[in-house]
Amino acid sequence: MTTITDPVIGRWYKDVENNLIFKVVAIEDRDDSISVQYMNGDIDEFDNDSWYNSTFDYVEPPEDWSAPFGDMETDDLGYTDNDRHINPDSDDIDFPDFNDY
Repeated sequence: MTTITDPVIGRWYKDVENNLIFKVVAIEDRDDSISVQYMNGDIDEFDNDSWYNSTFDYVEPPEDWSAPFGDMETDDLGYTDNDRHINPDSDDIDFPDFNDY
């Protein structure tokens, strides 16, 4: 079985043959390379031929996906617990402000 999934930066994959989970962290068109980071923190690189001749498949992000990045502050993960998603009252919104082009 060969890989039919394309590499996408930020997407998680599983090397089915070796039972390894990794995330694509960079794709370089100029030298045809795909950089990945495994759950243990190791970095590796594939060229297009080796990528498509491997046994990679999409997977959901692991529960503790930040493990390879060591001790990180919550703010460094790209989100905070303080994010609030409140539906404003439509009376508080001045719709003409949104229609200015």
